[in-house]
Amino acid sequence: MESILVLTHADEAGSSLTKASLEAITAGRQLSARLDAPMTIGIVAVDPMPLSKGLPSAVAAVSGEAFSQPRYATDAAACEALCRAANPSLVLAPAGSRFARVMAGVAHRLGGVIDTHIASIGGQASVEASRWLYRQRIEAVITRAARPWFLLLDPGNHAAFAADPAAPHAIIEQIHVDLPAPRTTVTGIETPRQDALTIRSEAKLLFVAGAGWTKKQPDGQIHVEQAGELILGFLRESGASLGSSKSLVDQGGDGNSVLPFLTHMNQVGQTGSTPRHPKGLATCCHGEEPHVVGWRFIAERRAISLDPNCGWTRGKADVVYIADAFQVMAKVNELLAAK
Repeated sequence: MESILVLTHADEAGSSLTKASLEAITAGRQLSARLDAPMTIGIVAVDPMPLSKGLPSAVAAVSGEAFSQPRYATDAAACEALCRAANPSLVLAPAGSRFARVMAGVAHRLGGVIDTHIASIGGQASVEASRWLYRQRIEAVITRAARPWFLLLDPGNHAAFAADPAAPHAIIEQIHVDLPAPRTTVTGIETPRQDALTIRSEAKLLFVAGAGWTKKQPDGQIHVEQAGELILGFLRESGASLGSSKSLVDQGGDGNSVLPFLTHMNQVGQTGSTPRHPKGLATCCHGEEPHVVGWRFIAERRAISLDPNCGWTRGKADVVYIADAFQVMAKVNELLAAK
């Protein structure tokens, strides 16, 4: 009979579980109900008591000031201790930066196997883990006989677990951890200003810029500086995340005019990332097949284009605005600033 352990951890403030952890709990509940298997939730936090309110199953936790900051030695020891205490056959964990870097080592310590970037878990008589390969173009379904089997779940594929506000705190079993002598000390956290960020995975809107921003405009001139101001102004006012077509980020290597804040990290599409945002807006972007691949998980897709026959108007976008992106974004920024 299978048994399930869902590993979770607190957010940076330590006041709640991360959204990815809550999504892992949802995935664990669904799998537990399907397999009729017991589930345990493991928490890594300074103080797990405030985090346990309304959790739907048994809870085990490692706690203490040593776990206030991500650190390989302490996080790996904590996850190993939780796994040995629960003795699960299946271990689910969120694929955030904190657990992604330690879980392979934990699986090795326990003599288990691990699969990463899991999008969903199906199967009735057996466990079938699905993940995407080749830039989200091929879906693979994985089954394994080896146990324990560690599954790192990509965020954004499950609804976050929401506890009943009236539910009591769960009973927590404290797990002792023998920590190695620390060799690193966290002295502080330095983060860029919010308006300096262009990639925001939790944003509700993905704004994609295409090469048209750096082409000649109706006056026969190139307005890269104005394009940059419009795009950054919209990101600042809306809190959107910025994506780019490959042709736009490649222009710097060709000696052409470029938007200096764009890198290949912003690239979406067949050779880029496949983000998952509730809404998306494409501008100056023809929207053909490579870009559509990058947009396949965007729930509501809109585009601004001067060409009524562009790829986006052929069933690939929910709404297409036939207009000049410079004029539209200038007006949008004006309205956002006034609001």
